Amino acid sequence: MARSHLTLAALATSAVADLQLVGSGPFGHGQTGDFDSALLRTSDDRELVVRVPANDQSASDQSVELIALQAMTAGIRSRLPFVVPTIVGQTSVRGTRAVVYDYLPGYGVPAEHIPAGDGVATSIGAAIAAIHSLPGSFVAEVGLPSLTAADCRTEARNVIERAAATRLLPAAVKQRWTDAAADESLWQFQPTVINGSLSAESFVVTDHNVGPIVTGIIGWGSLRVGDPARDLHWLSGAGEAADSVLAAYRLSAARHPDRLISQRSMLHAELELARWLLHGVDTKDQQVIDDAVALLDGLVDHVLGDLMHPLSPQTGPIMAVADVEEMLSRTPQTAAAAQAHGFAMETDSYDRSQFEAALAEDDAEGTRDENDGTHNTDAIETGPIDLAAVEKARAAAADANDAAHDQPASGSPATDATGTSTTGTTGTTGDGYTAELDFAALEAAESGEITPLTQRRPSSSAE
Repeated sequence: MARSHLTLAALATSAVADLQLVGSGPFGHGQTGDFDSALLRTSDDRELVVRVPANDQSASDQSVELIALQAMTAGIRSRLPFVVPTIVGQTSVRGTRAVVYDYLPGYGVPAEHIPAGDGVATSIGAAIAAIHSLPGSFVAEVGLPSLTAADCRTEARNVIERAAATRLLPAAVKQRWTDAAADESLWQFQPTVINGSLSAESFVVTDHNVGPIVTGIIGWGSLRVGDPARDLHWLSGAGEAADSVLAAYRLSAARHPDRLISQRSMLHAELELARWLLHGVDTKDQQVIDDAVALLDGLVDHVLGDLMHPLSPQTGPIMAVADVEEMLSRTPQTAAAAQAHGFAMETDSYDRSQFEAALAEDDAEGTRDENDGTHNTDAIETGPIDLAAVEKARAAAADANDAAHDQPASGSPATDATGTSTTGTTGTTGDGYTAELDFAALEAAESGEITPLTQRRPSSSAE
């Protein structure tokens, strides 16, 4: 049962010594149902807020927030372009506590109503960048979590695995998230101080001469060192203003943001649906479970088909023309390219020892041919070999040899129907040229040189 503002006012007087109130009322700024809150006015014209957790999770968050706000000394706060709440007092209430804070005047702007361009959007971007620029030492000194990039990745994987174990996670969504968690490049970032639970409701806005700006941020129950993209996940619901917030964030950041921070922020936004599902499962709240399942189904319909918003990059960095040319010069020729040049290869790789053995055999055969006076080393570079013509010539030569055995020898060589001489070494083409692969040139191809095909002319008495 929610506590009335009068009950909360009575608790505030117990939390703060000598507190004199002149009025109280319900407080709805940033209200999420996790706290019972009331706005108080004191006799010295101050405004305060009293909050009591409504559930165990809220109580845990409030405990962390007390540590965080106490750790944010005057020096830390001076680095921020906005005000952080100050704790005025606290008191125990039936296993939990009532905490009194200074009230931060202003108003909130829902994410979908944040206008793009200069103004609220750019002020929000600068405010987030200021948080991420704080030194991480003050967080570690008070024992708050200080996560590495690997820790953040493991945390995301745990949420995915737990959600998958419910058997309520759509297969396509599970695969999308699993692929993102497995992408090494997505998790190459430098952790920073983060608020950890930012939403549009966290920003307190007031009007100034220059326009509306962020003058305060509330809700520090998840302060830690972690993934800066975590503080940007809520921008998925900010429409066109998201680009303005991100541009201002990048411009104001003390350290250059990693190039994939937007993709990770999208992943964190989607994982909020998994956390909502797990919350429903843990609390056995079927209404929450049904709501989460409906949201996840909507993710399948609207996000997975959106090629403009991938969770991880589909290609690597764009290469300069010179780099591409160098890469091509070092790339082995593929089977498709080989066929395009007139010869085929069974595989893109080869066994060097086989080439060396073939080369040695070729050299030995060449030596024998030289001794016989039948080998000429003059080489002529030609185009692709016509393998069909070679086979045709071989068949013609075989037929001619068979005919020669059945006819008397004559003073002239036998010819086929086309008048082409069939006398010569088996394996020659019709014009007397022998087609061979130059294995020395093939070996040189390993260093990137072009591999020529040569035709070698056999020696003859006419030459």
